[in-house]
Amino acid sequence: MHRILLAAVCLLATAMPAFSQTLRISLRQDLDVLDPTLTTSYVARIVLAGLCDKLFDIDEKLHIVPQLATGYEWSDDRTLVIHLRSDVTFHDGETIDANAVKYSLERHLTLHGSFRKSEISSIDHVEVVDPATVRVVLKNPSGAFLAQLTDRSGMIYPPKATEAAGKDFALHPVCSGPFTFVEHVAQDHVTLVRFPEYWDAKDIHFDKVVYQVLPDNSVRFANLRAGTTDITEYLAPTDVAAVNADPRLKLAVSDALGYFGLVNNLNLGPRSDTPYGKNALVRAALDAAIDRAALVNVVFNGMFAPNVQPVAPNSPFYDEALTPPSRDLAKARALLRQAGVTPPVTLELLTPNQPDSLQAAEVIQSMAAEAGFDIRIVAREMTAAGQIEQRGDYQIYLNGWSGRVDADGNTFQFLHTGQGNNFTGYSNPAVDRLLEQGRAMTDIAQRRAVYQQVWEALRRDLPVTFLYSPRNIVAMTAKLNGFRPVPDGMIRIQGLEMTK
Repeated sequence: MHRILLAAVCLLATAMPAFSQTLRISLRQDLDVLDPTLTTSYVARIVLAGLCDKLFDIDEKLHIVPQLATGYEWSDDRTLVIHLRSDVTFHDGETIDANAVKYSLERHLTLHGSFRKSEISSIDHVEVVDPATVRVVLKNPSGAFLAQLTDRSGMIYPPKATEAAGKDFALHPVCSGPFTFVEHVAQDHVTLVRFPEYWDAKDIHFDKVVYQVLPDNSVRFANLRAGTTDITEYLAPTDVAAVNADPRLKLAVSDALGYFGLVNNLNLGPRSDTPYGKNALVRAALDAAIDRAALVNVVFNGMFAPNVQPVAPNSPFYDEALTPPSRDLAKARALLRQAGVTPPVTLELLTPNQPDSLQAAEVIQSMAAEAGFDIRIVAREMTAAGQIEQRGDYQIYLNGWSGRVDADGNTFQFLHTGQGNNFTGYSNPAVDRLLEQGRAMTDIAQRRAVYQQVWEALRRDLPVTFLYSPRNIVAMTAKLNGFRPVPDGMIRIQGLEMTK
């Protein structure tokens, strides 16, 4: 019996890696669903970065670089030819080839409930040239299309495993990234383990990744200081000084690509039927009552940038002439009178139940009260708040978008009539035409001029009251090396390594 037990132990020892190490990443909220086609949450993107490779990625300078692809060329202004790696397999052993790319792009386009459809709706059809070559034919020229393939629209599925899983794919997703799925315990954690056949295995230095769901900023920071978290994807600006003072920790701060603002329900269900939802003058009154600089200083220690555009100041589409206005209470009250509205204007503000979001909501509530608004704050868990928004069961939603490298990724799906992420019900035919022109053009100067017209229209209509552009504030143990501060905020595990 002892010899059998000893043999079993020896066999187990030879099966285990000589060195096992776990990377623990804390998230500010739980994810919605681990399906690239169906997810809308920022933290799901962070987990998917460890689970699913994309055709292309972006680097620290916002350059588009190959990942599953080896390169590309435009054979004409509507035809993109993509060349694929030949040494890549999915987690289930299927080969990544042109058929898998065609299948995945078509799934993104056609699956019921897809949030990727509007991102790549310019596709006319996809052709398999040979196993390592895909031809994507667009309906029109596009200066925005390639950038969409650097995010979830560029994530590729194994056709057999995906079809076999059907509607349950997200329960045990199969992709091609450096780690494979183990489990997702809602509101607690996601666990991935190393995929030994990963094509870039030399850059993977961990055997397991655990994504810890820790919504409270102080709890997330306490875990980092205690050493039970190795890296947190978001550190509250109020904790930056403490990290800088602690030699056991280090910080990576970079400009982000997105925005935060008040998403206004204009025409999505009966909750939009208010003076605020139906009259841009009332929305302009609330806009005039908000001091963006004070909001950023109070809640975010002045680290974020006040903004009134859907792109960040680091974007080539940012209009430097369109600056946030100063707070003007007299103007706010006058706009309410012009709208024929008698204060107080009662409104409900939906917000995620995260500390900084709640504080921002309270600051807005206080500022708005001085102009004649009576705002009631409704706090919900992030995934639940997103579902409320999608149902149209809200009046105002304090929310953000992590941003994309191209302006089209920050606008079209949210602001064009009838698109998948347009949860405001906003519809302006002139803006629709401009957004269509912006994504169809290839000259950057011409596109910039078009988007400047869009920004001006949005300031008049206010489907979203843009407030500020955030920064990526990532804190980690000083022992962790190789982190790359890419503006999209994703934690790329490739190259990360722990020193002893």
